[in-house]
Amino acid sequence: MIRLQELLFGSSDKSESARLARMEKKGIIHKIAPRIYTSNFEEAPGVIIRRNWFRILSNHYPGILLSHRSALEFAPADGGHVFLTHTYTRNIRLPGLTIHFLEGPTKQENDNVFYENLFASQEARAMLENMQETRSAGELPKTLSTEQIEERLDLLIRSRGEDGINQLRDRARELAPVLGMEKEFIKLNKLVSDLLTTGSSKNLRSPLAIARSLGEPFDPERIKIFETLYGALSTKTFPSYKDRNESIRSYRNFAFFESYFSNYIEGTEFTVSEALQIIQSETPLPDRDEDSHDVLGTYQIVSDRKEMRVTPESANGLLQLLRSRHATLLRARLAKKPGQFKDKNNRAGNTEFVDWQLVAGTLKKGFDWYTLLKDPFAKAVYIMFLISEVHPFLDGNGRIARVMMNAELSSKGLSKIIIPTVFREDYMGALRKLTRQHDPAPYIRMLLRTFEFSYNVYGESEEKMEMYLMACNAFDDPEISKLIILPQ
Repeated sequence: MIRLQELLFGSSDKSESARLARMEKKGIIHKIAPRIYTSNFEEAPGVIIRRNWFRILSNHYPGILLSHRSALEFAPADGGHVFLTHTYTRNIRLPGLTIHFLEGPTKQENDNVFYENLFASQEARAMLENMQETRSAGELPKTLSTEQIEERLDLLIRSRGEDGINQLRDRARELAPVLGMEKEFIKLNKLVSDLLTTGSSKNLRSPLAIARSLGEPFDPERIKIFETLYGALSTKTFPSYKDRNESIRSYRNFAFFESYFSNYIEGTEFTVSEALQIIQSETPLPDRDEDSHDVLGTYQIVSDRKEMRVTPESANGLLQLLRSRHATLLRARLAKKPGQFKDKNNRAGNTEFVDWQLVAGTLKKGFDWYTLLKDPFAKAVYIMFLISEVHPFLDGNGRIARVMMNAELSSKGLSKIIIPTVFREDYMGALRKLTRQHDPAPYIRMLLRTFEFSYNVYGESEEKMEMYLMACNAFDDPEISKLIILPQ
């Protein structure tokens, strides 16, 4: 069986025109717009035309230039509007598609081939076109809004750096007199200057652009996830498991296993006896100096009840506290720049963490929702994910995130949380689900379970605490065992 193309076009060729007429008469195709036929009888004409908009333009108007907002969006805008630069101004309406012809300069060198005979304004020209004033009343404007342009420029800076946006600006400066868009270039130049903090930020409108002009650009996609997590936490009431490790000895016993598991989950693996030897002697094991210092650094922080009562009171305070604790945690790993935010991007598997240039701004913006939460468990859950998701350091991010979580709990006299080895996959899986699917429920459930489990880890004897953890399968591989919560 021969399958026809979905779209066929009328032709000035008599034989082709006759062929189409015969197929139409036989019911093989039907006409859905002037000079447009389709073999698709199942979908509405508007749906078919919208899907094939670029083929229609290329066929009907060869050499035409996709321009203004269409040269940046590369798709029909709301309601199916496409904007083109031509030798005259006119609107043509097809089912599902409105074609706007705008009189303007012809195609220039470096304007791009979009599809066969359809071209698109080069990026610098498209930016200038979107700086034009629009007088459309009651109809979709030919230009993107100022806020949308600011956000696009911000994305360009994030992806290409300042050199990239300056190259765009230089090309726009060259094109402006050729296109008669000198006024538009002045606007564009002002926007770029504001975004690069070389101008005033008072003219910017987009929150993202304003943040960049103030030197604090942030990752908008991460902010959406933080807001989702805040929404899930702010509507619930959580249990308050009191810290049973009230004495200095029992608090430090818990801190030992807290440090042990927090490092083990990150791949710094010791036996319990080896880790205990490191803590008690404060001396690294032979040939494992850096790993030993990781355990020592974590323990130094989490065993200090005074330190673990410190929580951030401001966005700047959050950044200072993170740097301070990280400097202690990774003091032996100088290559990882302890106490300094990352200066290059990092990733884990398929997960790309926040761009290094957006770390401070994203943490500060995310801090807004932290301040609105009142429940200690909710604040602990939120701040742990905030740090984990931003990944502000070259290394040690998971450990610092868990330190920040437990400081929230310890500061309110609640049990800190241990993530045992046997629960590693549950922990990592819940984090991934929140990151990739924006689903906070598994993440919250996971930490509630470890909160209940950790509440039962207490006592004056380190040996008995270890025996209890063994009975709960805490040290087991997650592939062979499950976490059991046993009452003490």
